[in-house]
Amino acid sequence: MKVTGLIVAAGRGTRAGGGIPKQYRDLDGQTVLRRSVLALLAHSDVDAVQVVIHSDDINEYEAAVNGISNLLPVCLGGTERHDSVLAGLNALKTSAPEMVLIHDAARPLVPVNVIAGVISALKSHTAAFPALSVVDALWRGNDTIEAPETRENLWRAQTPQGFRFAEILAAHENLTIPALDDVAVAHAAGLSVAITQGAEDNFKITNPEDFARAERILKDNMDIRTGNGFDVHKFGEGNHVTLCGVDIPHTHGLVGHSDADVAMHTVTDAIFGALCEGDIGQWFPPSDMQWKGAASDIFLAKSVERAAVRGFTITHIDCTIICEMPKIGPHALVMRERMAQIIGIDLDRVSVKATTSEKLGFTGRGEGIAATATATLVKT
Repeated sequence: MKVTGLIVAAGRGTRAGGGIPKQYRDLDGQTVLRRSVLALLAHSDVDAVQVVIHSDDINEYEAAVNGISNLLPVCLGGTERHDSVLAGLNALKTSAPEMVLIHDAARPLVPVNVIAGVISALKSHTAAFPALSVVDALWRGNDTIEAPETRENLWRAQTPQGFRFAEILAAHENLTIPALDDVAVAHAAGLSVAITQGAEDNFKITNPEDFARAERILKDNMDIRTGNGFDVHKFGEGNHVTLCGVDIPHTHGLVGHSDADVAMHTVTDAIFGALCEGDIGQWFPPSDMQWKGAASDIFLAKSVERAAVRGFTITHIDCTIICEMPKIGPHALVMRERMAQIIGIDLDRVSVKATTSEKLGFTGRGEGIAATATATLVKT
């Protein structure tokens, strides 16, 4: 299922203050827009994001998203939100995703489980959106109350709002009445819309005080994760083994679909494990011939990219190589340097060490090499 995010960022956001559109204001070290883009890309099913901006904001946009991959060419919005969404949907006609998630640029703290809920609902519904039930007492009135209102079956709508692409494009193209949001557009077109679970943190930054609220949430939500990896490769023909991206002379090579770098595979699995995003075999299936003989730094770089997209910093890697031969000690420093370079962290945060199995088991008999690794990731 091809899922693309569409972020509407063409508004002026003047109520939030700050002298610039709120989507380009700093929020604890990153712009609001950058956080919103990364939030959508944090879900592994979202393969790309299309952003719709105001024509005056091209420089601000480019600075905000610098270095983010999986972004489609930016497009310009219109005077009303509906015009901007339609511009974004038209821009997606070329790639024609099966599903589209339309998200407010001013909701930078949407949790990945909220996105997952919408995507899951789209498997059986044409449209879906996250919402929270109304729990406060409701009254109609002006300066004084006039009458109570029932809160039963009332919902506070959030984004991303998800749709089958063809259906929501047609709905926007045929819209003839004003609509509050894209759910209203879908409803006006007669589409059935499912309600999924929203989150209190997924609020829309609107007023100046909302920035302080968002910063409190970010500071209170530190996320520290640890992932473990383990891998084995047997010896075969060859005159060297590749470990942590370093070729080490040996009487045999390692057998594998790629370059059989058992150590780098293990570190990659540890990072994917910390992210709860499966393992190296799911991301790079050995049945896929494009990975035949591939350098394992491709796999490691992908896990590092996923960590960054999810907002995590890799703070420490510890890899232990288990073998009788070859000797690892003389090569450990250059192996650490290579791993630190790929991961983008300091050398003193990468540990590579080795041990034997005291002549026991398959490693003791010199039949292959095993490796284990632990990765520590932190999101602040």
